[in-house]
This record gives sequence, C-alpha cells and structure tokens, in this order.
Amino acid sequence: MESMAKLREEYRFTAEDAGNLLDLMPVAEEYLNGLSDHFMQYLADIPEAQKIIAGNSSRDRLEAFHRHWFRTLFQGTYDDEYLRSLKRIGQAHVRVGLPVHYVNAAMNHVRHAIQHMIHDTFEDRDQRRLYRESVDKILDMNLAVMTSSYRDEEMRKVFVSRSLESGLIHLSERFTYGLNLVLVLALAGVSIGVVGLFVSDIMKIFQGDVEKGILSALGAMLILWMMIELLDNEIKNLKGGSFNILVFVGVIIVAMVREILISTLRHDDLKTQAFLTVTLLVLGIVYFLVSKAQKCPFKEKE
Repeated sequence: MESMAKLREEYRFTAEDAGNLLDLMPVAEEYLNGLSDHFMQYLADIPEAQKIIAGNSSRDRLEAFHRHWFRTLFQGTYDDEYLRSLKRIGQAHVRVGLPVHYVNAAMNHVRHAIQHMIHDTFEDRDQRRLYRESVDKILDMNLAVMTSSYRDEEMRKVFVSRSLESGLIHLSERFTYGLNLVLVLALAGVSIGVVGLFVSDIMKIFQGDVEKGILSALGAMLILWMMIELLDNEIKNLKGGSFNILVFVGVIIVAMVREILISTLRHDDLKTQAFLTVTLLVLGIVYFLVSKAQKCPFKEKE
C-alpha cells in the first residue's frame, strides 16, 4: 500500500464516509463492551487463536488491543499513520502464525456485529444504508492492508528461495564451465602426447622397422584426428553447443583399430585378436545406433 490517500481513492472513501463513521462513534462506545466480549468468545473458539490468548494476561492485552482498534474505525481521521498502524496489525498476525482465512472470518464477524448495531440504533432506512456503506468501506480497507502483510511475507519467501536457487544454479554453471576448461586443457595435453607418439612411430620407419612404423603411425594419425574432433566438440560445448556422444564412441573405435593393428604386428594369439575384433564390432554397432538416433529426432504425434 503506497499511501492512505491512494487507498481511499481506490475504495472511493470520501470525507462524507469519514463523517458518517465519526457520527457512529458514540453508538460504538455504547456497544463496545458487548461487541468486545462477543468477539473474544468468537476468537476463543478458533484453535489457532487459542495459542495467542492462552494466558489471562495475553487475553487482556488482546482484548485491550481489539477495543483500541475498534475505536479507531470511528475516529474520523484516516491518514498515513492510520495506514501504518494497520500494517503493524497485519504483521503481528503473520508473526504469530494466524492463518489469513481467520483474519477474513474475524473481519466478517465484526462487520455483521456493526451492521446489527446500526440496524438496532437507527430507524431511517436511508441513514442505515449510508452508515453501512461507510462501515463496509473502512472494514474492506482494513482487511486489504492487514492481508497484504501475508502477501508480502509470501513474496519475501519466494524471492529468497528464487535468489538462493539462482545463486546455486549460477555457481553450478560456473563450476561445470571450469570443469570443461580443465577437460579442454587435458585434451590439449593428450593431443600433444599423441603428436609425440606419431613422431616416435615415424622415427621407427627411418630406423628400419618400416612395416611396424607405418601401421603404428597410421594408428597415431587416426587417434590424433579423433583428438581434434574431441577438442572441437568440447570448444563447441563451452560456447553453448550440445554434447555429442558420437565423438567419444568414435575415439574408442579408433583406439581399438590401432590396438588391432599393433596386435597383428606383435603376432598375438588368436583369442586376443578375436576379442579385440568382437569388441570393435560391438563398438561399431553402438556407433551405428547412436548415429541413427541423432539423425532421427523424436517427433510428437499429431
């Protein structure tokens, strides 16, 4: 609520309404004891309210507070100080944990009590109508301000939760980004090692081991090519691209191809070569299935 003037404008609460309520002050004083006792009995029937009025001293303070608030309804002055007092009442309700629907129910109880008071006091129908309209406006404004404290509390919780959630997400994103940077650096380091392996295989050719040197160099070249693909994929991932698992499967396949080539040169037993071949076949099937899945995105049924 920005100001009482703005609130009065929204509820079309005029100076005539303020005057009508001031006229009701003497009548309200006469009915105050009965209305207060009836209201306190009403609160005693509410389980949540019993926590507030459990002790006699608490009950006395609450009754005195209610009497004061009831009188302010008919004081005739409704300024920003009055607005602040209503906000404090709403905040007190929030602090003690009184559910908002009990605030609405209690205000409805007060409304009916005042309406009966007006009906029993004034005979003129038009006069009763004017007084009831003014009472309805001031009670509606009171209710709007008091219940706004509940909305403010809910929004505060939402904003705190949203801020915490946003902070955790941002922290996780930065942590993941850092891990990806580490992975890129690691891949770059491994790539340098593969280049060294390729150079070593080339040297074998010049040392006279031509067949083994060529096959080993060919395998190193394949691995180097896949390392380039891995680095490219990670760089795209850092820039916001999607994760491509196909590249990783391809790296394993290339490594298996190189291992088969070296195994052939070492003249390993048939069981070892058969195991490597079957493994390569399985990896090939996996690569095919993943590739097929990436080319055929899910389509929603019409």
